Amino acid sequence: MKNTTLTLLNYKEALDFRRKGHWGDTTIYQRTREQAERSPDAFAIRTSQDRLTYREIVARADLFAADLHRKGVQAGDRVAVWLPSCADVAIVILACSRNGYVCCPSLHRDHTVEDIDGLLQRMRASAFVGRDDYGADADKKNIFDLSGHWPTVKAVYNLSKQPLVDAAAKGLDSPRVDDPDTIVYLAFTSGTTGIPKGVMHSDNTLLANALAISKDWKLGADAVNYSMSPLSHNLGLGALIMTLVRGGEFVVHDLGRGASVVERIVETGATFVIGVPTHAIDMLAELRKRNMKSLGKVRGFRISGAPVPPSVAAGLLEHGVTPQSGFGMTEAGSHHYTLPDDDAATICETSGRACETYEVRIFKADDPETEAAPGEAGQICGRGASLMLGYFDDQASTESSFNKQGWFLTGDLGMIDHRGCLRVTGRKKDIIIRGGHNIYPARIEGLALRHTSIQRAAAVPVADARLGEKVCLAVSFRSGSELSADHVLQHLDECGLSKFDMPEYFLALADLPLTASGKILKRELVRQIEDGAVRPEPVRFVAKAS
Repeated sequence: MKNTTLTLLNYKEALDFRRKGHWGDTTIYQRTREQAERSPDAFAIRTSQDRLTYREIVARADLFAADLHRKGVQAGDRVAVWLPSCADVAIVILACSRNGYVCCPSLHRDHTVEDIDGLLQRMRASAFVGRDDYGADADKKNIFDLSGHWPTVKAVYNLSKQPLVDAAAKGLDSPRVDDPDTIVYLAFTSGTTGIPKGVMHSDNTLLANALAISKDWKLGADAVNYSMSPLSHNLGLGALIMTLVRGGEFVVHDLGRGASVVERIVETGATFVIGVPTHAIDMLAELRKRNMKSLGKVRGFRISGAPVPPSVAAGLLEHGVTPQSGFGMTEAGSHHYTLPDDDAATICETSGRACETYEVRIFKADDPETEAAPGEAGQICGRGASLMLGYFDDQASTESSFNKQGWFLTGDLGMIDHRGCLRVTGRKKDIIIRGGHNIYPARIEGLALRHTSIQRAAAVPVADARLGEKVCLAVSFRSGSELSADHVLQHLDECGLSKFDMPEYFLALADLPLTASGKILKRELVRQIEDGAVRPEPVRFVAKAS
């Protein structure tokens, strides 16, 4: 099929990846259908409410693809998904892979209706699948009230009102587009400004990583993979694809608040878990509280999204679970990871080695064209079969993300040690990672500065033993003005800040530390907090009763 979206795909590179066996000629849908033909009654996806076989999910994907086709959605069109993790997300992804549509499931729980409205118009979505009770401000706004204002949308599905498909329907069909080189996945991520960038992946770029990691960790048809990371995040979606193309069972983490994660993992017979450090910390706490020595059948735990504390890795090993420490990002997948037979020091102190489909080099932090010396820390750069095919409708960001030699610039800092293992030493990006969730300071600062009483604002990280980091908003007021922390939080809410991005510490200072050019010196502010020179006030946002 002709690729209707401008991408970085080039003929020579595609041939090289195929020659090496990193790319193939089958899509995610085709591979999943092959599993359905081989083992139709094997379980594919399990939720707290249902358990679907491979035959069932492929049949439902066929039905949904046919309905989209009937409503005028064409190959290359975008299908947006704003749902909590559920089997329907997988069905939509498979339908898109089948018919050549571009699936965008990266509309997160912490997005607001305004956020989603903007993203739908920006991607020029042709179809939207969502719920009216989901999202950061679902208690105040209904996304479907805006559906009449989306000029490109041809099909709208409100799963709060009706099921995605009629599983009993017969006779519906649509033409398949079996092309693994067209865009199938659009994931909105953000840079230091918090302005969303649409990462584009093909079936082949997604499969390159999924097949490599499942091969290295022997995650085959007997694997039961439990993802604590939501399907709206690349980590969770990658885990789903890794499971389906190998014929295993994927368990959705959809427990209610207060339910036992340990009980759920043991009950489902999970053998491998995917999550962020906070998930591992909470799980270990429950295991120790119950005085449990093991976690059922679990033998591995992929930890991503933030640096892994050595104490967490050591705690998992004590319970018979081998941690998979790794490094990756939406643009390139989970391309770096430790292996099951690595020693404890490698697992606890490094992010392992690059998989066979990807390579990493370190370039000088202040010169992306010059490689760093062996053992020297610098910017982590990469290239390979799992690398994205560019940013959607964003030539400038695509160009600026690569050096002249074609290496992708991650913005993260690290070094390669004498064993070839990656050690991540820091981030060039101005991002706060709270429990694996990226929070963008520039967004919070910009909204804070809309208040006429606030002269300067800086959102900085405060270390947290469980979540890794929390947000502290430091402000200085204009002469004669003063606001309470609660007043500032209410202001941020009224300006549209997601409740999931709300500061949890507040610091009012007469003056914020500045550079000679007048920019806020965030490093100094963080140092003052760490040294106890200034003491932020713990705060908690409480929404006003409507």
